[in-house]
Amino acid sequence: MQRVYGVVGWKNMGKTTLVERLVAEFSGRGLRVSTIKHAHHRVDVDHEGKDSWRHRAAGAAEVLVASSTRWALMHELRGDAAPSLAELLTKLASCDLVLVEGYKRDAHPKIEAALRAGHEGRIAMNDPTVKAVAAGYDIGELDRPVFALDDITGIADFIAAEVGLG
Repeated sequence: MQRVYGVVGWKNMGKTTLVERLVAEFSGRGLRVSTIKHAHHRVDVDHEGKDSWRHRAAGAAEVLVASSTRWALMHELRGDAAPSLAELLTKLASCDLVLVEGYKRDAHPKIEAALRAGHEGRIAMNDPTVKAVAAGYDIGELDRPVFALDDITGIADFIAAEVGLG
């Protein structure tokens, strides 16, 4: 069974920092953690002129780059639809927990990062898949748990209990 928990929030509300700190916390507990990050902009881990970039530019559907420290697989969509979160999860190796940054409209359980008040309002107010909020300010009453954004141990304990990591 794959354990998946999301971190959502509006732009510049602390999502990436929260994910980074949660990865460190769970890894420090001896767990194997993977992440998926949704980007709304064009993403490229390659660099123009590099051999792997040249392979892609020539039309390769996939390019795998490997070294003694890591490997990366780049898959060109070339006009195909972006894969769903469910499809992307199948691409990951077995792990204890997958933390997903973004994909706020998908059905997996999530915590909302809210560094400061914003004009957009809380995602949690209209989304039952947001199980808690990690806030950097006093957000007032909410019908679900609210954590201080820097309470990484408390947030990790909550997520662990939610996904059955004991």
